[in-house]
Parts: sequence; structure tokens; C-alpha cells
Amino acid sequence: MQATASTPESGLLRRTKLRHFLRTRRAQVTPEQVGLVHVERRRTPGLRREEVAALAGVGVSWYTWLEQGRDINVSEGVVNAVSDALMLKGYEREYLYRLAGHNPPWPRGSRPRDANGVRMRALVEGWSVNPAYLTDRYGRIEIASNSARSLFHVGLRGDNCLVKFFTDPTVRVKYPDMDTVARGLVAHFRAQAARFPEDPEFDRIAGRLHEHSPLFADLWDCHEVDNPYQRVRRITHPQAGLMVFDRVTMRSPAFPESLLTVYIAQPRTDTAERVRGLLHSHARALLSPSLV
Repeated sequence: MQATASTPESGLLRRTKLRHFLRTRRAQVTPEQVGLVHVERRRTPGLRREEVAALAGVGVSWYTWLEQGRDINVSEGVVNAVSDALMLKGYEREYLYRLAGHNPPWPRGSRPRDANGVRMRALVEGWSVNPAYLTDRYGRIEIASNSARSLFHVGLRGDNCLVKFFTDPTVRVKYPDMDTVARGLVAHFRAQAARFPEDPEFDRIAGRLHEHSPLFADLWDCHEVDNPYQRVRRITHPQAGLMVFDRVTMRSPAFPESLLTVYIAQPRTDTAERVRGLLHSHARALLSPSLV
């Protein structure tokens, strides 16, 4: 389905992102991976443009224009063929479709009558001992359960999980797998930005973080995309020690722009007992990791 019409400025921005994305993905695919014979030494890694064009079944000039971000019409079939040629994963493929102008429009319409999120709040609070929170399209907290506020000591409306992670070093050290968490956060934020191509706030947030966080800047320039709906999160709590969760994210048709995140204590660990102990001792006043 064709995306909704965009302004000339937003179209230029989308094509710029498309150019960078195609170049970075092409550089990561070797000739051997796609069955091409590598007979000569190359100055740069990855596939050449003519090789991607051949694999996708399109003209070299046409693919060059596409990668240069020229204003050309791209069919869904060509997007799919280029995705195959570059060996794109699921959400990378979806991201390319969006940049090429073939994204289904995000469900629009008025929010439910309980504009304050009464139903969603009841759902979030219903997760009991498992921390849960709701974030908006940018990763800002809208609702946090009592267990989430007690465990993480964060949950004020408007707190941005991404910004806190990359601007507060005391947050990052809570995560033994900090590099993996950072990579996933940035890839997810880029995927979110593609869902709302007309919204300049994503670029403003990314621009500020790009200036203030070298780590974010390096990851953002990689142009990776992902939607980590389920990930293992290891969190080192200053009082409870190491806890291991399955971090699960979900979307609701009633709240299409929001994301519900739940931390489920992994079985065969003592994480649930540690969380209960913190809750029973009113740990919400203690310093804890940010919600990421």
C-alpha cells in the first residue's frame, strides 16, 4: 500500500535516509554471502552497486539513482528484490519499504474516550509483581505500574528512556550487557522514526543525542533497524544484585502510537523473589536502573 503524500522537504529527508541505509547495508554483504566469486582485491568491503543491481534484476543506472536518493518511483516488487539482494532481515526490510514510500499508513483516528488511559492504566497495573510501563512513540513514559516505579525508581510522565540511557552514565552501568542494550535501543528508535516519517521530533531527539553522546552517534550512523519485541534484560540492582528478565513489548490497537513493556522474571532464577523483596521493603526510594 502506498504511503500518504509527503511534503517536498520530508521527501528529501526520506530519500537521504534511504541513501545512507542502502550504502551501509551494501557494505555489510560480502560477495561470498550471495554466491559471487571474489577474484580480485577490493578497496572497500561489501558488494558493488552493479552486483546489487544484478542480484535484484534492475539496471545499474537505476539502482545507482536509487542509492543516490534521486526522486524516482520505486515499485514494491523492486523494493522486495533489493531487500533480497542485500539480505535484509525482517525489520530492515520493513524499514526499506517505508523509506521507499510503500508503508501502510499508521492507524489514525481519535484516541479512546478514556483519554487519560484509564483502561490502559488498569492493564499496566494488572501485571502485579512484573514491572510494566507504557511509552509514547518517542520512548517517553506515559504510565508506569507501582512495581515499575518501585523497582526502577523512575516513572515520571515524560521521562524519555532513550535519552536517559545515553546521557546518564549511572544508568548504563546497571546493564551488564550495556553494548547490546544500547544497540537495540538505537535500532528500535530508528524503526519507530520510520513509522512516522512526517514527525520532525525524532530527528530533533536524534540530533541532540548525536551531539552529546558519542556512543549514540556511532550507533545511529550504522543505520540499523530493529523492533525488539522480546529480549533478555540483565539488570544489576544496587540492593538486590543481578536480576534477569524477559523484556516483552506489545502494541494495542486502542493505543496505536504507544508501546507496552513488561519485565517478566525469568523462571529458574530468584529474580521474582528479589523483586518481591524490594517491593516489600519500599525500594522505590532507592537508586535503580532507568526504564530501558
